Amino acid sequence: MSKTTVELSHPISDGMLTYPGLSGPRVTTEISRQHSPLIGMACDIARVDMVGKTGTYIDAPFHFHVDGADIAELPLERLFNVPIVMIRAAGIGAIGPDVLGDPARLWGKAVLVHTGWSARWGSPEYQGPGYPFLIGEVADALVAANVAVVGIDSLDIDDMSLPTRPCHHALLGAGIPIIEQMTNLDVVPDIGARLVALPAPVRGMGSFPLRAVAWSDHGDAGH
Repeated sequence: MSKTTVELSHPISDGMLTYPGLSGPRVTTEISRQHSPLIGMACDIARVDMVGKTGTYIDAPFHFHVDGADIAELPLERLFNVPIVMIRAAGIGAIGPDVLGDPARLWGKAVLVHTGWSARWGSPEYQGPGYPFLIGEVADALVAANVAVVGIDSLDIDDMSLPTRPCHHALLGAGIPIIEQMTNLDVVPDIGARLVALPAPVRGMGSFPLRAVAWSDHGDAGH
């Protein structure tokens, strides 16, 4: 049976908009093809300078909790081949727990919240006020449901006007990673797809960009 895959990560490009108040990434050439004979062949070696919150990225517990797991210590079982449950919340600003449905269906799953905000990606509006977020009660319900990982296609899972950041504190405090600024969640089926979301295993960082992909054996995940 053929597999269908969906790209869930925004590509990273030089100077792109990233998280508000943070520097955009710099993608430059370290060694060009014209100056690579020192390594015995003509090739390109690039350099990327960027903050952890660039593009589509994952937050590890260490991001908010000094004793929590960093990016390199994230358990693979939370990131690889995890069954997805989609939460549809397009058009909702402050997303409450009523969107979750029966908590039993979330146990051990990758819960991805589709808001539609990714359609604004790359524009100043994406970083502006009015982006959708989860209220703290949603995070509490997700912790109680023992989910594997939580993702959203919005600027931030929390209301950034709240200095307490309740969703980050609750989820990361329970060891549940958070993926923010996802894309293409509209074409991931409500159930039946699986998530692969792997960052480079960097030590000492609480956030890092990743390549996230949804895949399905049923041919219904869309392209």
